[in-house]
Amino acid sequence: MLILESRNNTRAWPVSKFMLTGLFIFCCLKGMAQAPVIQSYVDTASIRIGQQIRFSVLVEVDSSSSVIFPDGQTFSPLETVEAFQTDTTRKKDRMTLEKMYALTQFDSGTYVLPTQRIEIDGKGYFTDSVEIAVANVPVDTLTQNLYDIKPLIQVEKDDARLWMILGFVLLALLVAGGGIYYFFFRKKTMTEEEKEALLPPYDRALLELRRLENSRYLIQDEYKKYYSELTAIVRSYLEEEVHVFALESTTDQLIDKLELMKDSGELNLTEDTIIQFKKILQTADLVKFARSKPVASVAEDDRKSVEQIVIKTKEALPEPTEEELMQQGAYQEVLARNNQRRKLYIVAGSALSVIVLAFVISISYFGFRYVKDSLLGNPTKTLLEGEWVNSSYGFPPIHLETPEVLTRQEDSLNSVVRNGGGDVQAFAFNSQEGVFSIGASSTTFSKPEEPKFDETIEGQLKKLEEAGARNIITKKEEFITTGGVKGLKVYGSCNFAMPDSNGFAKGSYLILLFGGNGFQQQITISWLDDDPYAEEMAERIQRSVDVKAQV
Repeated sequence: MLILESRNNTRAWPVSKFMLTGLFIFCCLKGMAQAPVIQSYVDTASIRIGQQIRFSVLVEVDSSSSVIFPDGQTFSPLETVEAFQTDTTRKKDRMTLEKMYALTQFDSGTYVLPTQRIEIDGKGYFTDSVEIAVANVPVDTLTQNLYDIKPLIQVEKDDARLWMILGFVLLALLVAGGGIYYFFFRKKTMTEEEKEALLPPYDRALLELRRLENSRYLIQDEYKKYYSELTAIVRSYLEEEVHVFALESTTDQLIDKLELMKDSGELNLTEDTIIQFKKILQTADLVKFARSKPVASVAEDDRKSVEQIVIKTKEALPEPTEEELMQQGAYQEVLARNNQRRKLYIVAGSALSVIVLAFVISISYFGFRYVKDSLLGNPTKTLLEGEWVNSSYGFPPIHLETPEVLTRQEDSLNSVVRNGGGDVQAFAFNSQEGVFSIGASSTTFSKPEEPKFDETIEGQLKKLEEAGARNIITKKEEFITTGGVKGLKVYGSCNFAMPDSNGFAKGSYLILLFGGNGFQQQITISWLDDDPYAEEMAERIQRSVDVKAQV
């Protein structure tokens, strides 16, 4: 008998050993009840090539637990088609999580679905492995004939990008042409002032005199403005039609010039007309400078007299000779040709300015080399911007994204790669310009042995030397594909022998090696260092690499 004493009470309570044992067992059972429960199962263990299986993981944990299911290519050699949403069911303080995956395989054989790690509250739990049988699809060769593999078909390249560029260029030219037409060739609607300015001096002078007649200057006693405009009209006419400096001359100077022209026969005006014109100018001077104010009828008569002087002056001018008319016509033709030439220069200059501006903007944004290669063409740039191909090569398959389809090659690998015999499937693409090339090969050994990467690397470097490469520099590091498969990356630089000359060009090479028990996979890429498009293609190909982890 055990005695439990209370600090706040002097009484003692007897406790049975059986009660303590029962309490301990209850606590243990409660702890065991809270442990996670994990189950996994597949809907079938036998499928045909390309069919799918459903792999489900059922986890029962506390409602407060954190559960992380596997994700990505963790089911290799099976491929993940789809990972469905997690189905959650809650019951009191427990919850049941069910995660389903759709898996498939495109090669026949027996595969082991590996154990999967389920992380619960930071602790890992593992499912059971399952053996899956993948069977070939039966082909009835008796009732259906077998045919050879069809050859590659040349597909016309998509010219959508080219048409888009041409569309933008056409739009820019249309905008430039519209601007040139609007500002230089469009027939503008002339105002009344512009139309009046185009009239001959004689017609314009008469029009201005009639407008002065209808003015309100005399009604408002604005004689100074009236006579200023009257003398300006007649002086401007004489300067344009008679070719005398009338606007800047005083009254006496202007009259003296007219008398000299009369005496020389250049202007057939009568003496009375010149005297009358002199009186009008003197009256105007008195009004403008001496603040004289003539009678309104006198001012009106002076306007009529000026109108008669303009008419008589027009009649007094000698008629131009035929030679002068011909010279004037030739002069007008020269002016027309010069005007037309000036418009052409403006159009050509505007178009050239648009082209130069577009060229400068393109160079500042894309760089000079990109613009030059876009205009003149570059083989590797064409490959980079063309339609790329996603495909798998050999067995075990190598998945690559390449600018062109790799074509099957004769077995040209070094014998070191296929030591002990075996099957080699090689594919390659070689650009006709430069030394850009892509190679992919899968090798299955006749014996279950690990690949010898060092010998493979030595063989590849020897092939570079045999091709004329010099100063080969080699580096190594680990490479991980998009599917999480680890491999070896061998890369470096060297001087490639140029095929069309006796010189060398600095370039780079890349070798990716993968493999396992009984097989090896290899990818090689080479390019010139001064070709940024080739380097970008090599990086894009590396990002697309994916291989099978086992045969």
